[in-house]
Amino acid sequence: MSFLEGINNANALIVGASQGIGLGFVKKLLQDDRIAKVYATYRQPESASELLTLADKYSDRLSCLSMDITDESQIVEAVQQINAAVNKLHLVVNCVGLLHEGTFQPEKSLKRIDPEHLMRYFQVNSVGAILLAKHLLPLFRHNERSVFASISAKVGSIGDNQIGGWYGYRASKAALNMLMRTAAIEYKRTSPKTVVVMLHPGTTDTRLSRPFQANVPAEKLFSVERTVNQLFAVVEQLQDSDSGEFFSWDGSRLPW
Repeated sequence: MSFLEGINNANALIVGASQGIGLGFVKKLLQDDRIAKVYATYRQPESASELLTLADKYSDRLSCLSMDITDESQIVEAVQQINAAVNKLHLVVNCVGLLHEGTFQPEKSLKRIDPEHLMRYFQVNSVGAILLAKHLLPLFRHNERSVFASISAKVGSIGDNQIGGWYGYRASKAALNMLMRTAAIEYKRTSPKTVVVMLHPGTTDTRLSRPFQANVPAEKLFSVERTVNQLFAVVEQLQDSDSGEFFSWDGSRLPW
């Protein structure tokens, strides 16, 4: 059963939609006539020009909201804006993620560990997601099926870690998985129709992965469109019992 089966006029929210996978999800949802309304967040207008152009083109279906996921007051404000227009969400995909920024890069060794950089990783990749779970809960409390997905990463799997490195990114994605797994348990009690999952997109040709693509085989480097189609196919097949699980782009379950 598709999570949208029997639902018309579904409402979706894509968090972190200015580029990459988030923007790809917005484009895909705008082509899906089951989706009545798409909300999309961006942090800086100068890097969201394509998204904002889409909002002009699809002004009846796409609404863009400025929001920094590390600022709880901005999350509250964005949720209030959505709630003023619709009283329920059926699909939320959190696509916000930080791997490198400005002068700092993933740490290849212990000597590169910087506590400020570590805190930034956790702020963006972990804390922001659970703040979303906190404030979006009222919009998920309805009688139709819904999905709350967070883009995680296979390198956040502790069981799969064989080569080390990337301390902050790995740890912050592992923390994301634990936070959302824990939220899934609470959602089962308070919003039982919502399936909460973490998704590994594979290596996708985006700004986030570009500095690290040299050793990726061509067949394992996905276009944004392919990644979005694969992840959406996983979302479409989710069952209620899948809530709290960690899935790869091909639908297989990843170890914690």
